Amino acid sequence: MPGNAGPRPATSGAHPWRRAPANERTASRGGRAWVTSASPVTSNIGTTMSNQLGESFEGRAQTLLERRGWRLVARNYRCRGGEIDLIMRDRAGVLVFVEVRARSRSDFGGAAESITRTKRRRLALAARHYLLRRPAGRCRFDVVAFDGHPPVARWLPDAFRTDDF
Repeated sequence: MPGNAGPRPATSGAHPWRRAPANERTASRGGRAWVTSASPVTSNIGTTMSNQLGESFEGRAQTLLERRGWRLVARNYRCRGGEIDLIMRDRAGVLVFVEVRARSRSDFGGAAESITRTKRRRLALAARHYLLRRPAGRCRFDVVAFDGHPPVARWLPDAFRTDDF
């Protein structure tokens, strides 16, 4: 199976079994030695095309908001229940949690419409987690949506409130 980092028979040259080099771990299964790579295929998680595109759009959204005089506080803030793409402070000192979305097609709605109730709950959970460690005065949730091909940015200030759900 492609991408499977599980054990494989140790092979070397014409002989089906070999001694594992020092940089590989071995496991015994059914009296046979199996070799697992020291650096499994899954070590490159986070470098998928989708993640690269997401990072690109997050960078574009950050640039858009910084041109308005906003200051970056944190990027890709994660906690167990959710993630916030950008946390920024606007010129008035309001802490803004920014969700960045991109859609090249609108078959199932645009980028902003793809933020479901569940996603809003996860954003609110991550925001609460952030605010427990770093209290702030006023805060809000904004969305920067990129729609179409080529993508056009649309900024939606105060896109939703936590009391909406």
